[in-house]
Order: sequence, then structure tokens, then C-alpha cells
Amino acid sequence: MYINTRNNDVEQAVFSYKTIIDGIAPTGGLFVPTKLPKLNYQDWINKTYQDMAVEIFDALLEFDNRESIKEIVNNSYNTNFASEEITPIKKVGNVYIMELFHGPTGAFKDVALQALPHLMVKSKSLANKKEDTAILVATSGDTGKAALEGFKNIDGIKVICLYPHKGVSKMQDLQMRTTNGHNTHVIAVKGNFDDCQAMVKEIFSDENFKSQISNYTLSSANSINWGRLMPQIVYYFYSYIQLVKQNQIKINDKINICIPTGNFGNILAGYYAKEMGLPIERLICASNKNNILTDFFKTGHYDKKRDFHKTNTPSMDILVSSNLERYLFEKSNKDDKLILNLMRDLLKDGEFRIGSELLAKINKEVFAGFATETEILDTIKDVYSTYNYVLDPHTAVGYKVYQDYARQTGDTTPTLLGGTATPFKFSHTVIKAITGENMDEEKAIKQLEVLMNDYHEGVKDLEKKLILHNTTCEINEIKSEILKILS
Repeated sequence: MYINTRNNDVEQAVFSYKTIIDGIAPTGGLFVPTKLPKLNYQDWINKTYQDMAVEIFDALLEFDNRESIKEIVNNSYNTNFASEEITPIKKVGNVYIMELFHGPTGAFKDVALQALPHLMVKSKSLANKKEDTAILVATSGDTGKAALEGFKNIDGIKVICLYPHKGVSKMQDLQMRTTNGHNTHVIAVKGNFDDCQAMVKEIFSDENFKSQISNYTLSSANSINWGRLMPQIVYYFYSYIQLVKQNQIKINDKINICIPTGNFGNILAGYYAKEMGLPIERLICASNKNNILTDFFKTGHYDKKRDFHKTNTPSMDILVSSNLERYLFEKSNKDDKLILNLMRDLLKDGEFRIGSELLAKINKEVFAGFATETEILDTIKDVYSTYNYVLDPHTAVGYKVYQDYARQTGDTTPTLLGGTATPFKFSHTVIKAITGENMDEEKAIKQLEVLMNDYHEGVKDLEKKLILHNTTCEINEIKSEILKILS
């Protein structure tokens, strides 16, 4: 059963299928489990990725039977991933990179968004929902294409993706605008990711708007939806067991995780893995120049009244990290009144503060740091020249922040680093870092294919594909554009 961050009354808890269908609670809060199960991961040494996904999904969902969960998992994780392991790990220097980018669009979001459509269809069946569903997605680059790819051509569902116009990489832009499928829609918004995300949240609470689309139910494919967040828990358990099988650690040994962070969803999934029994010691939160989280974890003051920077890590160009709400709820002993006040302050004043006691509690678990654009380029170059391994810019943020952490603390605990995207999605930046040359995207991809002796199907020949989506609008026109699609 699930409560939400702004109403912790277990008497009003809802089933998991409702959290997946609704995406966000009527209060504006985010759904969380009333109680997290403890898992016997020690017995999972011979389990495949799919086996572990079944165990974790079954522990967190009240679906009608285990067989239906097995069917969802098998439909989600198969030949649509380029690696049989789904999320293999590679040792690079002093970290173990979880390669989370072997799905169809080359981003870690695929791991969850190949599963969410199947979870959504099953949830609608359990809830006996007959009306069509409109999936609203705000994206800083990766979630959009992963959601479009996951939901395309599924009957009874339309997926509408909002992304910042000129605020994503060229490959990300092309991936979205060339997506086929009878039910896919893409809108470029003249604003930033936070504007897109704020509008999605506003629409969910706009009763007048919802009355105009009464033949649809609204849901979300962002990590505010528990069905998007939950599948990400699996790869932390899977990666831990791989470390054991590779004799890098012994069972029950502690590890750290270091995650490049924008919306705080990926690192939060690691926190939930910890709470479900995985021996994770530190959560290392890595930001880019939009380092609002770094400042928050150091001071307890979350202040979005600052310059917004467009960087060479566009998927992390975010100033409102939605999943931080879930983390603060959990660390404050599920204090819904505190969360309600903090989120009201953020909406009204653009900032909030937490008390010193709560901050001290959090800082025992979280280390936060950031990387500048120059440091990102230097890290990509250094790692390639030293280890012959190509990092994408976002993973490079994590690599750099982990080096800072190790140097400052002297901690040698084995650490998993989230490898968030294939370098091919950001080939211009990667080639510039490694060779110093400014190439156009097409040339950079070819050069990268030579350097890596590899390619990614999700970005191959994108520039030759037909542009199918051309809608661009102002922030205040988003609702009318969505109404056009759903009318």
C-alpha cells in the first residue's frame, strides 16, 4: 500500500496500481510505500536480472499474481537491450560503472521506461479503467525519447512529451522529433526543463483543464510516478551481486553509490535499495554547474532563485529536483506537514530551509559535489587516455565528483557509479574533449565509432530520418497545445 509525501495517513493508503495510473497524488504529493520490505539478496547469487526484477516488483506491487509480474518483466527486458545482462558493470580506475545505457534509446531511463508501459496496462486492467490515458512527460533530454519509445503504438494511451526548445543535445532533439507511432506527440517549449515540469504538475491539479479532457485519465512517465522509479531499484541489487560474483566484494560488504543527479530519481532508487536491505553506505550526489543540490546538502537551504545554466550535460540542467521531496519525507520520519510547508515555501518563495537536526542526519548518508563544464571535458579526456574508456558527459560528472569524495574522505569503500547514457548521444562534446576538435554531430559520431569500435542503434543515422514532430510553443501555450492533441 502507498501513502504520499503530503498525506501520511495509512487509512487513506492506496494500492500500487493506483499510484501508477495517477502518477501524482491529489494533494500534489508523491506516492511512497507505507513500509519497505527487506529482501534476502544474499540468496540471489545465481539469479538473472529478470529474476531479481520479479522479486523486487513482487515485493512492491499488489498485483493479482506472480505470473503476471513475470510476464511484465519478460516483456520489458529481452532483446530490446543490447546486453544480455541488461545493466553490465565495468571497472574503470577506482570505480565500477553500472552501464545503464544498453536499452533502445541509449539512456538509463530505458530500464524503467521499457517496464512502465506494461505496468500501466496491467494497472489499468486491475483498476477496471476503460477510458484512454494521456501520459504527460517533461524531459531534459533522455526521459522524453525513452517514454516515447516505451509507449509508442500502445492502444488506449497517448504520450505527450514536453522538452526545452534548444535546451537538449542535437541527438536528443532528433531522437524525439523522429519518433514514429500513432500515439506519440512532441512539443518543444520556449523555456527550460523546470518550466516543463512545473506545467505537468500544474495540469495534474487543474480541475478545469481535466474537465475539458474528461475522456482521458492523466498520468506521468517522469520519476514522480512510482512506476517509473521502482524499476530502477533493481539494478542496484543486480550490480551488487555482480561485484560479489566477480570477487570484488564479499556478500554483505558495504558499498557506496555515486550518481549524476538532476531530478534526484536515480539516486533515490539507490536509497530505496538501501532501505530494502542492500548494504549501501554513502550516497554520492553529483551535480553539474546547476549545483542547487550541492548547496542544499551543505547548507540546508534550497534556493532556486539563481541563474539557470545551459551546460554540456543538458539532462542535468535542472533547478527543481522533484524526488528530493520523497527523500526529505523519508528522512524526516514521514513528516507530511513538514513536506507540505517546504513545498509551499518553494512554490511561493522559490526557496525553503530544513532544520539543522534533519540536515545533520542527511549528511551522515549523502555527500554532494559538482563539476564545471571544463572539468567534465578534462575528465572525459583523462579517463579515455588512462583507461581507454569513453564516458558520456553526465557520467563524467559522477566520475569527477567521486574522485573529489575519495580525495577528501580517504574512503576506499567499493563504489558503483551510474553510467547514465551512451557517449554517442553527446558525440560532439565527447570528441571535443578527447581530440580538441569541434565537429558537427554526424562527423563526431563517425569519429566516435572508430574510437570505440562500436555504435549505438538508437542514434545511428538519425540525421537521415524524417522529422515527424515540429510543434514549438511558449510556456503559456502548453495547455492549449495539449488540448489540441486530446480533443
